[in-house]
Amino acid sequence: MRCEGSGMTEIREFTIDIPQADLDDLADRLARARFTDELPDAGEDYGVSLERVRSLVQRWRDGYDWRAWEKRLNAFPQFATTIDGQNVHFLHVRSPEPDATPLILTHSWPGSVLDFIDVIGPLSDPRAHGGDPADAFHLVIPSIPGFAFSGRTAEKGWNRYRIARAWAELMRRLGYERYGVHGNDAGALIAPEVGRADPQHVAGVHVTQVFSFPSGDPAELEGLSDEDRGRVQFLQWWNENGGAHDKMQSLAPQTIAHALADSPVAQLAWSAQLIGSLDSDLVLTNVSIYWFTNTAGSAARLYFEDRHASDKPEGPTTVPLGLANFKYDFQSIRALGERDHANIVSWRYYDEGSHYSAHDAPATLVADMREFFRNNQ
Repeated sequence: MRCEGSGMTEIREFTIDIPQADLDDLADRLARARFTDELPDAGEDYGVSLERVRSLVQRWRDGYDWRAWEKRLNAFPQFATTIDGQNVHFLHVRSPEPDATPLILTHSWPGSVLDFIDVIGPLSDPRAHGGDPADAFHLVIPSIPGFAFSGRTAEKGWNRYRIARAWAELMRRLGYERYGVHGNDAGALIAPEVGRADPQHVAGVHVTQVFSFPSGDPAELEGLSDEDRGRVQFLQWWNENGGAHDKMQSLAPQTIAHALADSPVAQLAWSAQLIGSLDSDLVLTNVSIYWFTNTAGSAARLYFEDRHASDKPEGPTTVPLGLANFKYDFQSIRALGERDHANIVSWRYYDEGSHYSAHDAPATLVADMREFFRNNQ
């Protein structure tokens, strides 16, 4: 990676440029991979299957082209700056429409800025994609501190609240007086906090999940629809059986970090539990980004930092909030969301798409975002 310029508040140009020695080292490690065993007919009952990992490793070793994806990412303007002592990498794609709405988008774990690669064009240049130019956005797409090209964090405390304050500073530094916020997965935890941290400048917050869980008070669940009761059952299943990465990374991220830093196959399997349903080259590009930057361990710390945050703000958020909830994703419950967010203005469930709707339902996601921000300027 190359950054030009210096200075603590300066915005520096950034180019992804992975040394060939790192690609050669990865190829050597993949060629010498030692795979685990698997019980007969286990499928995915015990976790990511051996068959799925072997198939992805073979593609990574023999058919995947990192340089092509590096070139594709470098086609977007990229920059880096230092905020609160932490390097922050970001894409900054300005719309050809001069009056476009500034919008900051925050990616997932174990994703990256690549999460939004399929919607950058339609969001920034709707005129070229059959849309209304009045719906255009100037896009700011940062790498979360500790993730990917932002590099590893070097001190404690980089939780969602601190990241939200950093995003507010980034938008101020870019000269955006009023802006929108969008987030998916980890980004959906960070995005509402940007609105809380900077309510004078945030027009609205759009997310693909609202992570509001039952508090334990039975009265909270009274009067729920049959559909929402089904969603509560899903939340109970998730807490008891799902979210292995969530539990491990919130309790002991350093333990899993040793495996992720040393083995690309471990990194692949750990990531594939969430993003394995995507196109194999999208999966491998995300995994490659974490591998080349050696940020899997520092990214995992976000869960621990959130669990142990001492700076949690009180009360619900108040800026306008909109949800686009997709079919094969975490199912959000509005009655619980209203406890945590006092100004929900849009709440939609869609019969398509997954946790990565920007890849598998991009047109629907873009349309929902356009409508939300059209109504919340």
